[in-house]
Amino acid sequence: MRHLIYITTAVVVFVISACSKSTSQYNRELEDAEKVMQCNTDSALSLLETIEPSELKVDSLRAKYHYLMAYGHMRRNRSMIGDSLISYAHEYYRGKDVVKDIRSGMSFAWYKFWVGDTPGAMTMLDSLSALTDVPDSLMIQILRTRVFLGAAEYQGLELTPLAGRLEALETDSLRKIEAKYLLLTAYAYAGDPDSAIHILNELVDYARKNKWGDKHFQFEMERAQLLTEQGKNAESDALIDEIFRKAGPENGAADLLNFQYAINALNSGDIRRASRHLAIADSLAARLRDDDDAYFRSYSNLLHAIIDFKLTGSIKLTHINGLNNRQSERYNRMKASQWESERGALRQQNRALVLKAESEHKTVIILIIGIVALLIAAGGFWAVITRRQREHENEERIEALQKMVDDYKSAPAVRSSEINDSATLRSVMLKQLGIIKMVAETPTEQNREILRKISSIDGETNGELVDWDNLYRIIDNLYSGFYGTLHSRYGNILSPKEEQIIVLMVAGFSTKEISVITGQTTSTVYVRKSSIRKKLGMPEKDDIVRYLLNQSKD
Repeated sequence: MRHLIYITTAVVVFVISACSKSTSQYNRELEDAEKVMQCNTDSALSLLETIEPSELKVDSLRAKYHYLMAYGHMRRNRSMIGDSLISYAHEYYRGKDVVKDIRSGMSFAWYKFWVGDTPGAMTMLDSLSALTDVPDSLMIQILRTRVFLGAAEYQGLELTPLAGRLEALETDSLRKIEAKYLLLTAYAYAGDPDSAIHILNELVDYARKNKWGDKHFQFEMERAQLLTEQGKNAESDALIDEIFRKAGPENGAADLLNFQYAINALNSGDIRRASRHLAIADSLAARLRDDDDAYFRSYSNLLHAIIDFKLTGSIKLTHINGLNNRQSERYNRMKASQWESERGALRQQNRALVLKAESEHKTVIILIIGIVALLIAAGGFWAVITRRQREHENEERIEALQKMVDDYKSAPAVRSSEINDSATLRSVMLKQLGIIKMVAETPTEQNREILRKISSIDGETNGELVDWDNLYRIIDNLYSGFYGTLHSRYGNILSPKEEQIIVLMVAGFSTKEISVITGQTTSTVYVRKSSIRKKLGMPEKDDIVRYLLNQSKD
């Protein structure tokens, strides 16, 4: 035993030594990740995930690792909650490498955004945009990020020079149009609708010349909104009329256009017309927006409150609640992000402790590997014992099923109609269902074959696991004629497979068990359940069995 321990320890030490990488190996791996970062970010991140950062002992390697990881997350728009060490990388590259300085600074700003410090992110980007001697290709990236964040925070005056600078630097035509649109947004938030509509006219002309149907439609809608901002309600209405004439009354933005009608009417003092168009907008949003209907109503409720106040002189609490819902959702998301940030900070603190424990690193790894080896051995032993126990249970179950077959074959044939005692009949039927359920729980081929033998004693199963006609009779007897009622009411719209699924659901079979008995995959069963709900005209989340039982009571 002692020799075995010595040999195991020697093997573990050898494996650890073999697995340890040199500084030059880590440097090559980081260089490879950096080379492919721009063209294939996912591949670069995959390379970085093979590196254990606690093994990077040189400052340059640690800085490059955290810089590349954070930069990759930023490029792929992934969560950066766990990238707090990008601050260390940014400090390392400051003044040393202009490209890494800028990119790590952008990543640091994006990290601030992810942890809820949007003002800090914008301040960081402002400091980067103020640097001199920065290549245009890098400055464009800084300005894009800064302008997007500013637009998300509804910035106006402070955003217009940045958006204008971005539009001037962009060389790609599509990017230039995108920057021009952001500049338009900045002017609108700054309360300068004249400048905004001037830019919007340019965008409308561009979309028309390049036959951008969707963009042309969007720009025309925004022009109607800006006309309202200028107080030109009649011109806005005329433009909306023209949009409806070209796109039809049932276009995808009909609710928003009617909403704009309502605002124009409200501004013109026509409260009744405003109320009428707002009602149309609400109805269309409920039909067109689905899950986004709540977002639309966060705006709609404000208009409802104003109109009601104009008509009645009072404010309804329901409208105030509607206005508050969106703020509550934003607060909840902010809290969730904060909690995730705190957990990420704890993980980073743990990683920092690992970095400090350099002298004990090898010993810790050896202990961990030893513990893991013991756990694996214990897990393997437990798995073997469990497997043998299950095999024994399966053998006993197969013997029990075989005995049921033999008893059933040797017993004199007794029709269910000849059993006078209803309790006895119910017991027999429940026992048959129990046999079917037993096979479905452990769907081995041997169990299936035995069930076919049992089911074929009284009739032909046509290769299926059960005799469905017999099973339907059992369900009718146990559940007050459930199948007969189901088939008479919905037999013309439900397929045989869908009837089978419903019957097994009534008998308490799980989705997995139903898939075994009916010879379908579980995903197919879920699809068929959705089809059943649609055919029965019931909501997607409602319980099918409860719905049908309630229908039978009615």
